[in-house]
Amino acid sequence: MAGTDASKTAPALDGPAVILVEPQLAENIGMAARAMGNFGLTDLRLVAPRDGWPQKSAHKKGAHQAASGAAHILEAARLYPDVPSAIADLNVVYATTARERGQLKRVVGPQEAAADCIARAGAGQKAGILFGRERTGLTNDDVSLADAILTFPVNPAFASLNLAQAVLLVGYEWYSQATGAVLPFAPVREGLNAVPARREAVTSFFDYLEAELDAAGFYPPDKKPIMARNMRDIFHRLAMSEQDVRTLRGALVALVQGRRGGRNQPRPSRRKTASAEEA
Repeated sequence: MAGTDASKTAPALDGPAVILVEPQLAENIGMAARAMGNFGLTDLRLVAPRDGWPQKSAHKKGAHQAASGAAHILEAARLYPDVPSAIADLNVVYATTARERGQLKRVVGPQEAAADCIARAGAGQKAGILFGRERTGLTNDDVSLADAILTFPVNPAFASLNLAQAVLLVGYEWYSQATGAVLPFAPVREGLNAVPARREAVTSFFDYLEAELDAAGFYPPDKKPIMARNMRDIFHRLAMSEQDVRTLRGALVALVQGRRGGRNQPRPSRRKTASAEEA
């Protein structure tokens, strides 16, 4: 539930109907509803659930617990006695299956199906997607009522998905295309963080860093120029802001002061010290 925010408004999207054919467990219905909620799907249709809908309080409780915040989808779910009545108002129907059915039907993946659902919604049409029973999937008769078969690029040696997983995959692809795959949040850089650091600040930081590294004997005398340039390039790739430079310099100063008992002046390099002693 960490990603749930009731203060935010979901985009108004006309998604395909999710039709669960004879689902067996209340928890699976609830998890399918949660997957729908994740990706903006709201039209849940239930065809003859094995245990009724809801048959008893325990059945309803299990579904609502598994929905984990998507109870509004469960409450709005519509119940149908059979597949024909559940799809009667739809203009196109996809049947999900992991098995080849020997029927002369168009076979598509989730990308093509999602694109078609979006296009049809734009034309004022309604699409629906059939999902079968948890143990046996859709029957051949169920599939025969669909316009096309929807299947997924999965491991052929282990192709079976559970009900909620199948709904999740379809919902993800549809929502990604419908919203342009816009992520829910992005790194926020405000105030000083939004402005690249001035070259003066960056150069000063480099001077301080290089002096301290030199004093610590980090640079071999014959490799200092190239190592210093490489070090600068590392920080340039960070595209540092003013705040970044201040934070890095502050951390470096703290380390230097801590090692020197509070003093904040670069030590003379070992090479210079040796030369002075020799003199």
